[in-house]
Amino acid sequence: MFDFGRKKARAGDETAAAPANGAAPAAGLFARLRARLNRSDGILTRDIGELLPGRQIDATLLDELETRLLSADVGVDATERILGDLRRRVARRELGDMDALLKALGASICAILKPVAVPLRTDPSRRPFVVLVVGVNGSGKTTTIGKLAHRLKAEGKSVLLAAGDTFRAAAVEQLEVWGARNGVPVIAQAAGADPAAVIFDALSAARARDIDVLLADTAGRLQNQSHLMDELRKIKRVLARLDASAPHEVLLVLDGSQGQNALSQAQVFHQALGVTGIVLTKLDGTAKGGIVIAIAAKLAIPIRFVGIGEDIADFDEFDVDDFVAALIGPAPDATRA
Repeated sequence: MFDFGRKKARAGDETAAAPANGAAPAAGLFARLRARLNRSDGILTRDIGELLPGRQIDATLLDELETRLLSADVGVDATERILGDLRRRVARRELGDMDALLKALGASICAILKPVAVPLRTDPSRRPFVVLVVGVNGSGKTTTIGKLAHRLKAEGKSVLLAAGDTFRAAAVEQLEVWGARNGVPVIAQAAGADPAAVIFDALSAARARDIDVLLADTAGRLQNQSHLMDELRKIKRVLARLDASAPHEVLLVLDGSQGQNALSQAQVFHQALGVTGIVLTKLDGTAKGGIVIAIAAKLAIPIRFVGIGEDIADFDEFDVDDFVAALIGPAPDATRA
């Protein structure tokens, strides 16, 4: 069960310096996310307590809670699941005070998120392990690739980048900056080159150099641009000519501040490509955060990473307990000294 105010046990001292893999300690990242969310009027932050003081936990209060969940981009499916659980517990007289309601709310959200909190693990028997990174314009694909390359290098893996976004101005240069920063080579061609050809060449180079992981950038596209979605399917077909199992991960980068539109994007990309993992970026740009729950409830695609800023330290694996604590915050008696 979700326990408010509890710090998840971690190896070593959580106040120590960043771990050897180059990632920021998760507690620090989600503490910063909580600080961002708690500046809002969102349902899943401190003002949830305004619902309860001096009030009975009844149908009217749960209706108010439902409205706030929907306004926080939790989505209809997830909200119905959460409220159904809470209403059953209220009917059984299990939730008599604010602390009990908050703990039950947190537990319901955790039950939705736990199954999708699956870290990305590269398979050493598949070398190079090919990660095809997709998403709409502005979602943060190239920055995510740079941060992921840094993380993989810190884990001792060799990495190669493929500049498959041949259309956006300065996209190749941006990827090359990340490559230089991380000491990772980049395979690129002239602007306007066929993205499938670029990524095919990159896979050939990765095999020749005995690279562990190939991270392939792609051009941003709207989910309703069918010809561009066809291009992504072409990239998958071309990769399969060299390795029938490639790509081994189709990583969809979503802008968390897009709310329900991010869910729509995920549905279309998943239908077209078979998305195997999600990165949610720019959670610092939203005062809601509930879209994470909506995506988990609707699609059940593994959420690999979350990002809350531009720095490498603002990127980490998705941790459910810390994330829910960032959304809801500690129960009142957990904050009373």
